[in-house]
Amino acid sequence: MDSRARLQMALKHQEADRIPLDIGGTHLSSIHVQAYRRLRNHLGLTVYEIRLMDVFQQIAEIDDDLRALWGMDVRYVAPNDASTYRRTILDMGEYVGFYDEWGIGWKMPKDGGWYFDQFFHPLAEAQTLADIERYPFPEPEDTARYEGLAERLHHAAHVERLGVFLGCMCSGILELAAWLRGFENFYADLITNEKLAVGLMRRILEIKLRYWEIALQEAGENVDVVAEADDLGAQLRPLISPATYCRLIKPLHQELFDFIHARTQAKLFFHSCGAIRPLIPDLIEAGVEVLNPVQVSAAGMDSAELKREFGRELVFWGGGVDTQCVLTNGTPAQVKDDVRRRIEDLAPGGGFIFAPVHNIQGNVPPENILAMWEAWQEYGNYSKTFQVVS
Repeated sequence: MDSRARLQMALKHQEADRIPLDIGGTHLSSIHVQAYRRLRNHLGLTVYEIRLMDVFQQIAEIDDDLRALWGMDVRYVAPNDASTYRRTILDMGEYVGFYDEWGIGWKMPKDGGWYFDQFFHPLAEAQTLADIERYPFPEPEDTARYEGLAERLHHAAHVERLGVFLGCMCSGILELAAWLRGFENFYADLITNEKLAVGLMRRILEIKLRYWEIALQEAGENVDVVAEADDLGAQLRPLISPATYCRLIKPLHQELFDFIHARTQAKLFFHSCGAIRPLIPDLIEAGVEVLNPVQVSAAGMDSAELKREFGRELVFWGGGVDTQCVLTNGTPAQVKDDVRRRIEDLAPGGGFIFAPVHNIQGNVPPENILAMWEAWQEYGNYSKTFQVVS
């Protein structure tokens, strides 16, 4: 069975020959560049100049030699930068920084920095909807975004026979609005200036719809999963109340997801970290079919309970190992135990793609990453050797 068929079976809640493996098949399930370099050294693989899949998170693009060695099943295909945008790295004393195409400023310490963090929010001073309308937002119809996209999707689907994951143009509606306004401003807006908050989110929604109109035409039948996101959860609870989500955010998600569903047979993947269990029924109702990263260490996100309660409606993409605690701080034996537990919880009946809970961070030992993969190999087969402990 090839990788694309394997992924398609999992997305249909069917058991294939084995659980599909995703490490590096999305920008939300890869490896920090520092951990990736150490992993390649540990495996005795040549350390090439490592390409970045995501500059903000400093996430590595997994090379084809390791993809083949480990049997990875998913290929990430993303749009290009706009023709009007060129990232310029700035020397900022103790930091390096840049401005993205939305005008948001990002910086990272030169010494020991792992990620780029935000330092500038271009709509922080906005007061009215007119201020929003005057802002020079990115142009989703820029043809440079889509150059070669159809060809890359076709090659992944029909030449490589991999599961194909199509990335989005930008972060989520709620998330990006907070980045543009600044977190304190935006979350206050949800209470004190709802008109401005909703107006900004609707402007982002409009851009997303225009992107997906073109991207899905380019994709045709050559894509299996399309990605959307909105980080809605903190460690212990959602970032906003379920009531606020339903009143202000869910209608925007519903419009976006309906638009996507009307234009593709691909499954809708939705990324949200944190303790989002109270929001899951509404996400399903809005049209989410695949949930990522399944942050099992957050409150209420027990893998067995999630499978039992939502496993008929949702495919779980992630949750394969607890990256927050076990993968980083545990022993290889503890990593293997955690992987086995997650597989036993999430794999039966299909509807599970094995991936770490979000990206593997820069301080994770290569021995633990290898232990994760070895445990997936040992426990991830849908066969008479696949034992589920009752």
